[in-house]
Amino acid sequence: MSAAEDSPVAKLIEIAHRPTPGQRLISWASRPPGRLYLPACVFVGLVLLYEDSIPGGHLPSFLVGMGGGALLAAMGALRLGIALTVARPMIRHYWLRWVSAPLVAAIAIALSVTDIPLQTRVEASAPQLLEARDTANRSTTIPMNGAWTGLYPLEAISVSEGITRYTVQGAGVLNSSGLAYSTEPLPTDVFLEGHGGVVYEHISGRWYSWTEY
Repeated sequence: MSAAEDSPVAKLIEIAHRPTPGQRLISWASRPPGRLYLPACVFVGLVLLYEDSIPGGHLPSFLVGMGGGALLAAMGALRLGIALTVARPMIRHYWLRWVSAPLVAAIAIALSVTDIPLQTRVEASAPQLLEARDTANRSTTIPMNGAWTGLYPLEAISVSEGITRYTVQGAGVLNSSGLAYSTEPLPTDVFLEGHGGVVYEHISGRWYSWTEY
């Protein structure tokens, strides 16, 4: 190392040019969302869609999706606020990258609100689920031990009064949940007499989700 590099003046110059935390934050926010942020948004969106495809929800996916979504939303809001203040030309120049994250969020929310992930997964699994129903014993609950039937791992199948209930492994954010198939329309969002603390919600056609409270 040379004497010039070791001198007090050189050290003072190095310190003087070291950016402050505020300058680092402004520099970070002035750049458009990049290679880590946008894939993270897509990943969180897919996790939430997976969670929505399970009757009654799925606790691990719910926690990861909501926690990750809240963190990414906070980062995006902070970054956009700073960029609007000090780097508006960068927003106009990289507008597609700036709108990508909100677009991913909007698509995920729209699909979840319309129950498309759950309907699609149930329809894809329907032939295998009905085949399992036809082979089930009508007088008792048949344990499935997590065997995959269609796109769902099942814990058990039971048939009673024309209603087939499938207990889906891991389904339910706080309570046990699953799928139900009924040849007759079922009242939804109410407790049915003779069904314990189970509430049904309509999915499509003859398919329902159930949750035990």
